[in-house]
Amino acid sequence: MALLITGATGFVGRHLCAQLTRGRQRVLAMLREPDRQLSELREHVNALGGRAHFIHALKGDLDQPDLGIVDELPEIGGIIHLGARFAWQLNQDAAKRTNVAGSLAVAELAHRHRVRLVFTSGFMLENQEHLRRLGISQDDPQHTDWDQVYRCTGAYEASKLEATFRLRAFARKSGTELVEVQPGTVTGHSKNGELDASQPLYTLMTNLANGRLSMVPGSPSHWLPLVAVDHLAGLIAKAATADSVPSRLLALDPETPNLQGTLAIAANALNRRAPTRHIPIPALALLLRIPGLPKVLNTMPETLHFIQTTRFDTTITDRFLAEQQMPRPPIEDVIAESARYVRTRSLP
Repeated sequence: MALLITGATGFVGRHLCAQLTRGRQRVLAMLREPDRQLSELREHVNALGGRAHFIHALKGDLDQPDLGIVDELPEIGGIIHLGARFAWQLNQDAAKRTNVAGSLAVAELAHRHRVRLVFTSGFMLENQEHLRRLGISQDDPQHTDWDQVYRCTGAYEASKLEATFRLRAFARKSGTELVEVQPGTVTGHSKNGELDASQPLYTLMTNLANGRLSMVPGSPSHWLPLVAVDHLAGLIAKAATADSVPSRLLALDPETPNLQGTLAIAANALNRRAPTRHIPIPALALLLRIPGLPKVLNTMPETLHFIQTTRFDTTITDRFLAEQQMPRPPIEDVIAESARYVRTRSLP
C-alpha cells in the first residue's frame, strides 16, 4: 500500500520520497497542482537516487475544507504529514489555517482510514522550560492563551506548537496512532552538503560568508541542535514503516557543537574568519527591534528562539536508531559539507 505524504515537494519531502522509493515503497503525494508539480517532484527524486515511477499524485490542499480532496482515495498504509506554511513574520490567520486546521484535517483523514499518522513537529516541544515560559498547558490545549503564545514567538513557531498539542489531544480522544518526529535545524546532505536555500541554516551560513555575522549570538553554552536532511528523511521513513515505533522521536544530533563551534567549522569551510566574541541573546533581540535592521542583518527576531542552552535526552531515539541500524553521520563533517555547498552557491 502507498504512503500518503503532504509536503512532498519540500526539502525534507524530496529526500523522504527518494529514500522510500529506493526501497520500492509506493508514495501518494498530496499536491495542490499535480499536473505541474508531479513531474518536477519526480525529477528531484530521480536526481536524489530514488525511483520516481513509484510516486503518484493526489490533488489536495491543506488550506481547503477536507483538504480539498475530491478524488476517491485509494487504500493507504499510512500518512506522513510534512506540509506546513513556513515564513518568518508569518500572518497569524494564515499560519493557523494551514498549520493548525490543516494538520487537524490530516489527522481526521488518518483516523477515517485507521492508519498511523507521522507528524513532524519540532525539537522545541521537548524544551519544557520554554513551554512553561509561554504558558502552554500540556494537558489541554484549550487552557492555553494561544494569542499570547503567537505574540511571544511569532506565528510560525506558535502554529507548530498549537498544531502539535491539538493533534496529541485528537489522537488521545480518537485512538489514532500518532508518531511525532521532532527535528532540529536541518543541515545539508551528509555526503554532498546539498542544502536548500529556503532553510534557516543556509541563511546563517550565507550571513557568515558575507560578513554579516561578526559576533556569536548567545554565550559559550548556546547551541543550535542540528540534523542531517538524509538522516532525518531516513528516520521519518522508519517511523512510518517499522512495526513498533515510539510515540515521539527527537531528531537531533546531541553531539552538535555549541554555536561558536558550529560557526568555526562552517567558517573554515567557507574560507572566512570565525566570530569569537559573543553578543547576549536579549541584546541582539533588542537590536533587531530597530526598524530595517533585521533586513540589513538578514536575521529575523523569531530565529533567536531556536538558539538555546537546553540539552536534550535522546535515549528513546538512540534506542530506535540502533534497532533500525541507522547510525548518525558525524555532525561536524555534515556542517563542513553543508558550508562547502553554500560556498559554491553564495560566494563569487
